[in-house]
Amino acid sequence: MAANNKTIYTALAANLLIAVIKFISGAATNSSAMISEGVHSVVDTTNQFLLLFGIRRSKRSPDERRPFGYGKEVYFWSFIVSILIFGVGGCISFYQGVIHIKHPPALEDPTWNYIVLACSLLFEGTSLIVAIREFDKVRGEMSWWTAIRRSKDPASFIVLFEDSAAVAGLIIVGIMVYLGHHYNTPYLDGVASLIVGVILTVVSVLLARESRSLLMGEGIAPATQKHIRSIVEKDPAILKIQHIFSTYQSPEEVMLLLMVTFRDELETEDINESISRIRKTIREAYPLIHFIIIQPEKAVT
Repeated sequence: MAANNKTIYTALAANLLIAVIKFISGAATNSSAMISEGVHSVVDTTNQFLLLFGIRRSKRSPDERRPFGYGKEVYFWSFIVSILIFGVGGCISFYQGVIHIKHPPALEDPTWNYIVLACSLLFEGTSLIVAIREFDKVRGEMSWWTAIRRSKDPASFIVLFEDSAAVAGLIIVGIMVYLGHHYNTPYLDGVASLIVGVILTVVSVLLARESRSLLMGEGIAPATQKHIRSIVEKDPAILKIQHIFSTYQSPEEVMLLLMVTFRDELETEDINESISRIRKTIREAYPLIHFIIIQPEKAVT
């Protein structure tokens, strides 16, 4: 099982179980915040299914219709997931919050809510720890935000965001349930739903931004481009690289197009040998670069 798949399966199991117990508790105690949290868990469960679906489709082999493969499927489904977090989870939380602030229900015995919240924190916390550990394996020495921005595998950080939002939401709901019963203010239940909605909206925007960038054709980092330029221009047949174009076809595949100027005295055979050398050198330095296209171009005067 791949590292990100392990994270997704762990989150899937946790959210499925949590959704069931949240809805039971919400129905028994008439708590809008608990129902909102249940909806949140259902959305998260659906999202994990969609991520697994996207990963599976992205592994399909290239064919006549998709000669460069189906790797971008994972970016598409990651973007859909980010939209669903707000479109379903956030909006329902906002709706539940407004309704229960305008018409707060009578306070019920919160014992079940506390039991469910404790169990949910245990499950979500476990899933979050797994997600953190798996992401740490690829993060290295980078800061968390830098690693997320540079990551080309949205599945690795979507679950991390979802679990973090879930734990934060559970803590807020727990605090509001306690304050609502302690001070006899039932509308705080609705306030908790609104706060959960805000959290989901913020997470949705951040994830949509990162997934959109990858879906639109994000290229390799400037530092990587600079290194590739130095590698290529060291070849005796090359005068200069005129342009570098690149795009991630999937988290494991990069397409690279180099517009280069060869020395004038070279024959066709020499140019072909140079292209083979350059491709081999780049692939040895960057195994993720599977597709390398080298196009001769006259020097710009």
